[in-house]
Amino acid sequence: MTPAPGLWIPITIGAAGAQTLRNAAQRSLTGLLGTLGATLVRFLYGLPFALLWLVLVSGGWGLALPTPTVAFATWVLVGAVAQILATGLLVRVMAERNFTLGVAYSKSEIIQVAAFGLVFLGDPVSTAATAAIALGTLGVLLLSPAGTDRPMRGLLVGWTTRSALLGLASGTGFALAAVGFRGAALALGDTSFLMAAAYTLVVAQCLQTLLLGAWLVLRDATLIMAVLRAWRASLVAGFMGAAASGGWFIAMAIEPAPTCARWG
Repeated sequence: MTPAPGLWIPITIGAAGAQTLRNAAQRSLTGLLGTLGATLVRFLYGLPFALLWLVLVSGGWGLALPTPTVAFATWVLVGAVAQILATGLLVRVMAERNFTLGVAYSKSEIIQVAAFGLVFLGDPVSTAATAAIALGTLGVLLLSPAGTDRPMRGLLVGWTTRSALLGLASGTGFALAAVGFRGAALALGDTSFLMAAAYTLVVAQCLQTLLLGAWLVLRDATLIMAVLRAWRASLVAGFMGAAASGGWFIAMAIEPAPTCARWG
């Protein structure tokens, strides 16, 4: 199956919108479930929707499930772990008093994706794309610091704050996750881009649910029960998280991660 030209653009924009709604839903759950609980919500409650999508892709288009390889398993594990860490850091940033600055610095993900994609996957970045990434990132940063009357000063001084450092670390995690998931999709070879995206998402969310769930069982089993009791509010975050990840995975199965990131 060959994707239509430019299909990845509306998919990426839609994924970015779902991601914004997911962040809002997760932030509302942080006070009730804490950072790790709100992070688990994204994966645990997103998994049923990811599985449903895989069934629809397989049945609706008659696509067979791919055969995973060692390379696929390695890339998807890297992406899954990096996304857990990045999501936890972002949730923690949103609990900070100066969360706007931290979230802005997390957008450095775009530049980091370009660097990691070039180093690990050999994804080229054109001069025009590099300029667009740099200008877009700078624009977000300039609009975000407290004290908008002097944004450049806020940008230069603010990067040393706790919120900004958490945001930068979150951006690194998301960048590594994007590269890991694109690497996993590419490792499936000639598999259709739709199946590669759906299959990678399901495997990733299974790993994330098991890894983070096991960690919480060992650390604080009562938190698992709190996550299960909050299922009504958590379903929104789970659905939006699955929709956002599904969109990103389709786009990155078609185009290099930096290209998708600058449209998101």
